[in-house]
Amino acid sequence: MAEFNLPKNSRIQKGKHFPAQGAKKPRTFKIYRWNPDDGLNPRTDTYEVDMAACGPMVLDALIKIKNEIDPTLTFRRSCREGICGSCAMNIDGTNTLACICASDSVKGGEVAIYPLPHMPVVKDLVPDLTHFYAQHASIRPWLRTQTPAPTDRERLQSKEDRAKLDGLYECILCACCSTACPSYWWNGDRYLGPAILLQAYRWIVDSRDEDTGARLDELEDPFKLYRCHTIMNCTRTCPKGLNPAKAIAEIKKLMLARKV
Repeated sequence: MAEFNLPKNSRIQKGKHFPAQGAKKPRTFKIYRWNPDDGLNPRTDTYEVDMAACGPMVLDALIKIKNEIDPTLTFRRSCREGICGSCAMNIDGTNTLACICASDSVKGGEVAIYPLPHMPVVKDLVPDLTHFYAQHASIRPWLRTQTPAPTDRERLQSKEDRAKLDGLYECILCACCSTACPSYWWNGDRYLGPAILLQAYRWIVDSRDEDTGARLDELEDPFKLYRCHTIMNCTRTCPKGLNPAKAIAEIKKLMLARKV
C-alpha cells in the first residue's frame, strides 16, 4: 500500500486529462490516483465535469466521473446523506465528507481531491482503516455492567443524563478528525486519536455504564490519551460539527479528579 505522505525524494506525477466536450458549465476535478497492481507511482488525473448535468455535491461529481468518464476511479460511498462516513476524503485541503461538500463551496478553478492524509492507501481515494477500527474495538464500545439487566424494561436514565451524550453519540467514525491530527500522524500506532477518545468518553459519561474506573484505567497511558496537544484540528474539520478536543479534555479532568 502507498502512503499518502510520500518520502521527500518522491513526487506525485501529473497524470491524464479528461476534457469535457461541449460542457455548458465545466468544472475541473484534480483527483489522486494510485493502483497497487500497475506498479506505477501515484499521480493526479484531471477531469472536466459539466456541472449543468451533475448534482451539486463533490460525491455527485465523483459518481458522474466513474459512471461516464473513467470507470477505474475507486472511492467509497454509501448513504449519500452524511451518516455512514464512507466517503471521507481530503477536499481542497480539508478532511470532510464528499456527500455533503458542495462543489461550489470550493473556490478557485480546480477541486483537488485526495485520500485522508497519513493513512495507507488501498487504491485511489480508499484509505486502509484497519488500524483505526482496531483502535475503536480496543475501547470495548458497549455498555459494560455488573448488575443483571432488568427483565421487564430497558436500563433507564434521566433526561439530564441522556443529554450528556449529545455531541458524542453522533460520531460516525469517518476518521476525518484523527487523520487531521498531527499527534495522530506522529504516534498513530499508540495514540488513540480524537475519534476514538470521543467514543471512549461517550461510554465513560453514560450513566448506565458501570465500568468507568476500568475504562479510565485503560486510558491511563502516556500515549493512548496524553499525546493530545490541543491543536484543535479535530474540532475544526469534523463534518458533523462535534468537538473531540472537548471530550478529550473531559477525560483528562476525570483522570485528575480521581488522583486528588
